[in-house]
Amino acid sequence: MHQVVRRGNDIDLSRLPFHVQHEQDGGTYISSGIDFCADPKTGKTNVGCRRLMLRNRTTMRSNLTDASDLKNIYLACLKRGERLPVSFAIGSHPLDYLAATCKMPADEFGLVATLRGEPVPMVRGMTNGVLAPADAEMIIEGYFDELGYRELEGPYGEFYGFYGPVHIDPVFHVTAICQRRDMIHQTVLHSGRYLSRTDSGNLASLHTEVAVWRALRGIRIEPLAVHVVPASNGRPHVRVSIKQTAPGQARAAISALFALVQIKAAFVVDDDVDVFDNEEMEWAMASRFRPDRDIVTASGLPGFYADPTVDAQRTVAKVGFDLTRPLSEPDSIERRRAFARNIGGQPARYQTARQALENGPLYFAQIMDALGSSDGREVALQLDDLREQGILSRLDDGQWTLKTEKN
Repeated sequence: MHQVVRRGNDIDLSRLPFHVQHEQDGGTYISSGIDFCADPKTGKTNVGCRRLMLRNRTTMRSNLTDASDLKNIYLACLKRGERLPVSFAIGSHPLDYLAATCKMPADEFGLVATLRGEPVPMVRGMTNGVLAPADAEMIIEGYFDELGYRELEGPYGEFYGFYGPVHIDPVFHVTAICQRRDMIHQTVLHSGRYLSRTDSGNLASLHTEVAVWRALRGIRIEPLAVHVVPASNGRPHVRVSIKQTAPGQARAAISALFALVQIKAAFVVDDDVDVFDNEEMEWAMASRFRPDRDIVTASGLPGFYADPTVDAQRTVAKVGFDLTRPLSEPDSIERRRAFARNIGGQPARYQTARQALENGPLYFAQIMDALGSSDGREVALQLDDLREQGILSRLDDGQWTLKTEKN
């Protein structure tokens, strides 16, 4: 990573691939920066994701407006009249972005290694002494100065699909650019029309899904599957499948999910519905949802910091959809899902339909399987022979059965 090093008069940020990502962005950006720093006072390490806005050949602007550990560290530096050394990695291991978007009270440099599942080689900055991954494509070294928040940054396309407003941020001074000779310039997609394609939407989905599992396990509901929809920016819309064992579990799950500030709409389905399949979810909504019975709403709840629907008190309304089948519903043929499957062609266990039915009632496909039938035509003929003999009957759900004294 130190194959090419530029310092002093050799630094020229305009030679890097800053570019406009969204039509009304406030300038050109590199969107893939992962910031590494250590609190000068406590030594606590911090890793985060930060966009970088080109200012001139040696300085950039970056977003330190929203609440973050980096912002808190910088504000403490300002009170002491100090600069904050930071290094930005461009072109990083994919799991480093997951680490950079975690909020954990731990050594965040170590968190990078934990998520990678292996030790991470680190290299100390040549001009600021900050450690950063040695396998990054490029490291931009420097510092946020002691002059504080003084220049406008933005607007920039944000993860809800809208622009974040212009706000005042500090200036970052570049002291060195270190890179590989054949470096790959990386960008991440942050906003746009299709949020399911964005890096931010997919990363947020992973984090929110972890929070959902924890919340449901906290009320002793073990979900079979959880899917936070990336198209909702990976936060507001969650789908959960559960195996019902008692009435009211779906509503209990919805209540627990309402407690998560980032979630605004919860969909709970039975274990026979694939939460990752939009067609399955539409089927569940169409066939198991009654608005007068199965909708849960709540208002006046704390809203996520970037939610555009918050009111003047920063609260939102939430909605839950119980798409589960009532446990009291009878298990009749009209309530069973109809699926196609491979039928027949299996080794024959019986020679005739009569022999198969002597062990109990069977559906037609089960008789085919029992006889090793490939298409069922001979089974139909055998069943008709049994009907002509007056010994064949049908049950209410359609199974074929031999007549007894009772039927």
